[in-house]
Amino acid sequence: MNNREIFLQHVGQTSGSPLCLEIVKAEGCKLFDVKGKQYIDLIGGISVCNTGHRHPKVTEAIKRQLDDYLHIMVYGELVQSPQVKYAQLLTQHLPASLNSVFFTASGSEATEGAMKLAKRHSNRTQIISFKNSYHGSTQGALSVIGSEYWQQPFRPLLPDVQQLNYNSFEDLENITERTACVIAETIQAEAGVLVPQNDWLKALRKKCYATGALLILDEIQCGFGRNGTLWAFEQFGIIPDILLLGKALGGGMPMGAFIADKKIMDSFTHDPVLGHINTFGGHPVCCAAGLAAFNVLFEEELVAGVKEKEQLFISLLHHPKIKAVRSRGLMIAIEFKDFAENKKIIDALIDTPTGSTGVFTDWFLFAANCLRIAPPLTISNEEIAIACERIIHVLNE
Repeated sequence: MNNREIFLQHVGQTSGSPLCLEIVKAEGCKLFDVKGKQYIDLIGGISVCNTGHRHPKVTEAIKRQLDDYLHIMVYGELVQSPQVKYAQLLTQHLPASLNSVFFTASGSEATEGAMKLAKRHSNRTQIISFKNSYHGSTQGALSVIGSEYWQQPFRPLLPDVQQLNYNSFEDLENITERTACVIAETIQAEAGVLVPQNDWLKALRKKCYATGALLILDEIQCGFGRNGTLWAFEQFGIIPDILLLGKALGGGMPMGAFIADKKIMDSFTHDPVLGHINTFGGHPVCCAAGLAAFNVLFEEELVAGVKEKEQLFISLLHHPKIKAVRSRGLMIAIEFKDFAENKKIIDALIDTPTGSTGVFTDWFLFAANCLRIAPPLTISNEEIAIACERIIHVLNE
C-alpha cells in the first residue's frame, strides 16, 4: 500500500472525504507535496505557524535542546530551564496580574485546566460561554463550545453550563453570584471572525467584577500578534483573570497554557494537593521552540506588519461572488453564498494545474460558507498578491 492508502486505513479519520494531500516539506509560507507541487499556506496549521514553517531560529533552538534533555518528569516538580525562561518571558509581556503560567500540551487542555481552576478558586459551579464559540474538543471543552450540532452526539456533558449570545448586552444579566467563570474568545474565530462591538467586552469585564465571576479569555487562535497587537485583549482595554493560549505558543510544536495571578493559580496546591497535573505540559523541546518563536515576533517586528498585510488582502479581494470580508489583522473570513460554493472554491484553489502554485485554505466550523485566511505572519506581499490573484481567478472560472 502507498502512504495514502495506509493513511486512510490506519489513521483515525474525522471526515468521510479527507483532502489526502501528502506534504513532504514546509518552508516559510509554502507547502510542498510528494509530486513537488507547491502551495501558499493561508492557514498556517490553523494559526499555529505565526513565524512561518521551520523558522531557522526555531529549528536551531529545538536542536540545541535535543542535546540537553527531552522529557524528564511530570509538570511542576523539576526546574527545567526552557520552561522557566518561557514562562518568565511570557509574563514580562503581559499585565502584572497574569504572572503564573501553567503549561499544557494543547489548547483544549488549557481550557480544561482553566475551568477547573475557576471552579476551585471560586467554590462555584456555573460556567457561562457563548454561542458559536470554540474552545476545544475534549468533553469539558466541548461542553462550552457554542454549537449543539457538535455537542448533541456526545451528551451528557458538563452540567451547569449556560450559553449566551456574543455581543449581547442584555444577555450579560445572566452572569450572577453563582457563576464561577465566563469563558469567551476575545475575537470569535470559528464563527467567521466576529469582533466584539460597542465596548461589549468592557461591559462583560465589568459584570464579572461585580459578581465575582472569573473572566477567561481564549486567545488560542488570536494571540501572538495575529490581530495586530501581541494580545487581542489589548485592543479592547480590558484584562482577563485567566488567559488561554495555544496554537502559536509552541512555534510549531504542540503546546497550550493558561495564565492567571499566582494567588489564583495556587488554588491547585491544596485541597487537594496536585489539583491539576499533566504529563507533557511544558515539555522542554516545545518550550525551547516556543521561546525562540516568541522572540522572533519581536526581532523581525512581525506584529508591526500585520495591519498592512491585512489591508493588502482586503484591497485585492473584490468580486461579485464575495458577500463580505471580515477581518482583524491576519484573521480573515471571506463570505460566500453557501458552503457548497465555498467548498468548490477551496478545492479549486488546491487543485491547480501542474506547474502552477496552489493555495491551501479551509472553512470555519460555525461559518461553513466562509473561506479562512490565517497565514503565517511572515507571508510576503508577493505571496499575498499571488494568493489573491488565484482566488479571483477561481471565482471568475
